Amino acid sequence: MSIAAIREGLATRLGTIAGLRSSSFVPDNPTPPIAVVVPERVDFDSAMGRGLDTLAFNIVVIAQRASERGAQAVLDGYCSSTGSGSIKAAVEGDRTLGGAAQDCRVVAMSNYGPLLIGETTYLAATFQVTVLANT
Repeated sequence: MSIAAIREGLATRLGTIAGLRSSSFVPDNPTPPIAVVVPERVDFDSAMGRGLDTLAFNIVVIAQRASERGAQAVLDGYCSSTGSGSIKAAVEGDRTLGGAAQDCRVVAMSNYGPLLIGETTYLAATFQVTVLANT
């Protein structure tokens, strides 16, 4: 299991959404709209004999907040469970993440609201992803 390969796999899947930048690392100065992959937790030994680990990732989607309604309309499309702009549909379009994982699933969205980075306030939402990976 490679956390870096899984992060890259998630960023690659997010890159299939037209107009959305994606990053497998946390950038110093994000340029919205952007989806940033952030490892959250690894639960080792999900299967007997070290056969499987369960990993939790957050995908933080950041939208420009020049117009509150415009930013919310953009973010709402990413939060949909289906469609060409859906984070869930994009990630689950290849549940093996290019062979880096056994399976993955977008399980929840939370923290929809303002996000302050430096002196700029953006609108953001966080998506929780569960990944099963062979060890």
